[in-house]
Amino acid sequence: MHPMNKLILGDNLEILRNIAAESVDLVYIDPPFFSNRTYEVIWGDSGEVRSFEDRFSGGMDHYIGWLKERIIEMHRILKPTGSIFVHCDWHADAYIRVQILDRIFGGSNFRNKITWQRSDTHNDAKHQAPNVCDDIFVYSKSDNYTYNVQYGPHAEKTLREWYQYIDFEDGTSRKMTKEELETQKIVSTVKGRRFNADNMASPNPRPNLMYEYKGYSYPAKGWRYSLETMTKLDAQGKLLFPKEKSGRIMLKRYLDEQKGSVISDLWNDIDQIRGNSKEKIGYPTQKPMKLLERIIQMASNEGDTVLDCFVGGGTTVAVADKLNRQWIGIDQSVQAVKVTEYRLNAQQDLFSKPFTVTLHKYDYDTLRYKDAFEFETWAVQQFGGTANAKQRGDLGIDGIKKAPAGGLGAAPIQVKRSDNIGRNVVDNFHSAVMRYDKAIYDKNKAEKLPVGYIIAFSFGKGAIQEVARLSNNEGVLIKLITVESFVPIAKKPNLTVEIKDLGVAKNLHEIEFIATVKREAGATSHFFAWDFSYKNPKFIPEIYFDKDGRQTYKFKAGTHEIAVKVVDDEGLESIEIVKLKVNGTIERK
Repeated sequence: MHPMNKLILGDNLEILRNIAAESVDLVYIDPPFFSNRTYEVIWGDSGEVRSFEDRFSGGMDHYIGWLKERIIEMHRILKPTGSIFVHCDWHADAYIRVQILDRIFGGSNFRNKITWQRSDTHNDAKHQAPNVCDDIFVYSKSDNYTYNVQYGPHAEKTLREWYQYIDFEDGTSRKMTKEELETQKIVSTVKGRRFNADNMASPNPRPNLMYEYKGYSYPAKGWRYSLETMTKLDAQGKLLFPKEKSGRIMLKRYLDEQKGSVISDLWNDIDQIRGNSKEKIGYPTQKPMKLLERIIQMASNEGDTVLDCFVGGGTTVAVADKLNRQWIGIDQSVQAVKVTEYRLNAQQDLFSKPFTVTLHKYDYDTLRYKDAFEFETWAVQQFGGTANAKQRGDLGIDGIKKAPAGGLGAAPIQVKRSDNIGRNVVDNFHSAVMRYDKAIYDKNKAEKLPVGYIIAFSFGKGAIQEVARLSNNEGVLIKLITVESFVPIAKKPNLTVEIKDLGVAKNLHEIEFIATVKREAGATSHFFAWDFSYKNPKFIPEIYFDKDGRQTYKFKAGTHEIAVKVVDDEGLESIEIVKLKVNGTIERK
């Protein structure tokens, strides 16, 4: 499995085993914390319930064993320059470090334990010392690991005690007053560039750098800089000259040219997601984007691949996407995957890279009427091939089915987003395959292997007969592949929405929406997402996760479009669009 932007529904252990070795640059995981209390299932779908039963059925030893076999796979797929960040709390952090990470990555590859102070102390806490922190263990795969220093704002003490000088636009400089330094946190009335006066004396004797400069004597051990460098610094206005010639020239280090304070292993500047946060999607253990921004920027570069196989609320992949990283997100909960998909769609723009979503089952209508090129790429990848990046001049070849490792059988793929494909498609494809790569065509024909594959929703009698004729009379094998043969297809849920007028208050009309759904036999759960200012075709939910299907919303006078989606436990979704005209009364269009 080649790393790319993809969301995958399924057991992360099985999926990890199919990811190529040394193909991922950074792993961040926030696995379910171990607790001695009854674990509360967050999403509530069947996949999450199965996963919960798998990891918590046998106590701490069972939990550690469950997590260990997954981290073994993460170690395998990490590049030598890669790192893993494991987010945990006090319930099992010691076990995770000693019994898993030290044994798999080696104690010498332990890089840090980051302490994230996620909240303030609660006055009603029952513990002797209330717990407000999580731990994030950082391990690399080797000594040659990616690390980008991260900087934060300068501490008030640093500004007060270190950057005490200021340059004015008229070229004059002076030391700031005590009052100016003490009140800087409130308001800065001093307009100019702050700087620190830094010593330019060499720490070791340097006879060749013992020279006078503009009448000022050199330090006892000489200058740090050559005369040429000193002259350049002077020309740039970076030298601070004392009034008396007996004084010492100092170097101006401007505050606005410094990157800030190096971020340490105590992160107390990132708050947890609170009730009024714009990021909040309704996922109880959702991590703030700022936390993942720091981790991803610290341990990866643009274009690197980031993996999160406990995707949860989707913060890791959403941030990786914004920071121009490739990413892979895995979760056993269909709700987690679909909510993450909605988050990604909401932040996509013209420059965003596409991503794929792999579910257990797919809806026929969604696939059948998908954008043609997107469908071709998706179908080729699902079939196990490599998609053709070109859309024109490709002879109708949409991808290549790779040969087994060390074997024969690489062959072109053509995708038709249609039903009842006819004989003419087979004839045209046969000609295109011969022109595309005659050597591969002749080799596959001689070995009695398929010379090509045609993927479609169904095939007509003429296509089937022509394929049989080519095989029997000319020894040419063309395989007709239905989408359903490699991707399970099911019917999406049936969604309806009713509205109730709740009246007018302060010129706003309050309306209640009631969504109901009919599901296929065997479906056990579903959830709803709501977009109250829908602009077709982009669905940007304000409510990501609603189990009940009832929402109230207040509208100004005018025309409004509201979209609601329902997602069942197979990941199939339906959308209902409600068009309203609000003007004293409500009219549903």
